[in-house]
Amino acid sequence: MSLEKTAPDAIQEMLQPLENGQFQFACHPGVPCFTECCRDLKLLLTPYDILRLKNHLGLDARTFLDQHTNTELDVRRNLPMIYLRMQDNPRKTCPFVSASGCQVYPDRPAACRIYPVARASRMHRLHGTVQEDYFVLHEAHCRGFEESRAWSVQEWTQDQGLEQYHHFNNQWMEIITHPKLLQENGISEKQQQMFFLASYNMEKFLDFVLGGRFLDLFDLPEGMAKAVVDSDDALLELAFLWLKFSLCNEPVLKIRGR
Repeated sequence: MSLEKTAPDAIQEMLQPLENGQFQFACHPGVPCFTECCRDLKLLLTPYDILRLKNHLGLDARTFLDQHTNTELDVRRNLPMIYLRMQDNPRKTCPFVSASGCQVYPDRPAACRIYPVARASRMHRLHGTVQEDYFVLHEAHCRGFEESRAWSVQEWTQDQGLEQYHHFNNQWMEIITHPKLLQENGISEKQQQMFFLASYNMEKFLDFVLGGRFLDLFDLPEGMAKAVVDSDDALLELAFLWLKFSLCNEPVLKIRGR
């Protein structure tokens, strides 16, 4: 199914296929609309977005979630989704934007990095590969398209530092679009809580791994048990393995003695 059909109604008519795989765009303080796109957003945050933002701000995940996000239930999948909370002002501006630009720019969310490109990705269940389609989002206020800089999708992805974001977001997309989660009965309240813990509250998930029988029950890949203590990236990799195992019934973790 195409992004034009699955995207929110408000932006469907703004999506345009890339011509010859390229587009023309630039954003900088000299563009008249600078920061105009940083307001009144319905901005979904992925687990990797939250990891980067909370570390940039020097906050634990729970504090970041309480101060800067709203949680909404995706009724189709019965999963809690996290959205960035806009400021309570007439323009509903992003909490991290200022007149000089983004205050968390090195760790801004993937949706901000990829703009004005829109990426539709899906997992091929048979081959295990990620399939991608790209579009350009032409919002009426955006003057960046009047700039002369030309980009290919690959050039834009590299320039905006999207490779690591795609790496983690592809794994999360595989979980939240898994057929197991789309069944009529969905997942239980306890499974919802585990999904929230592993996806969004990294410190509590680490406590879950280290404080109980997790390491006794599972034979983790070599070096992973130590790595999760030292690296948030490694911890998120383990969180995704756990969700695939516990929610999707995928045999991605090995139980000791079996």
